[in-house]
Amino acid sequence: MRQCVRAILNAEGAPSAEVSILLADDETVRQLNRDYRFQDRPTDVLSFSQRECHPGTPPLRVCPGTPEPLGDVAISVETAARQASVHGVDLAEELALLGAHGVLHLLGYDDTSEAGAARMRRREALALAPKPHPMLPRPAQREG
Repeated sequence: MRQCVRAILNAEGAPSAEVSILLADDETVRQLNRDYRFQDRPTDVLSFSQRECHPGTPPLRVCPGTPEPLGDVAISVETAARQASVHGVDLAEELALLGAHGVLHLLGYDDTSEAGAARMRRREALALAPKPHPMLPRPAQREG
């Protein structure tokens, strides 16, 4: 997962950015989903950006020479294990995909539209190359 996340950060021009990743159980992720997204159910991955702030709140200032804190990603290992079984991949591959997906959200990608979801899948596929996840398109060329 670390290699995949690093590939995303490098490709997106944020090689020194700081990301925290929490590997948790379904119950912990359900509580986070309930408390922050008002959806009382487990999910595979959640992202909490430090770039976003409430209206009227000044953006986070970063001291020169220190990494930019992008935010936090929470992944349910239990959900990831179930998804890995369905997708026919090992748990490490599924965790790498979810880590990449969460970091892309921290970088401002959005998958609420068909076009946005397709763009995210292409970026995830590039990060997972040369062994692409079966749920992603095969990368033909680098997307700019």
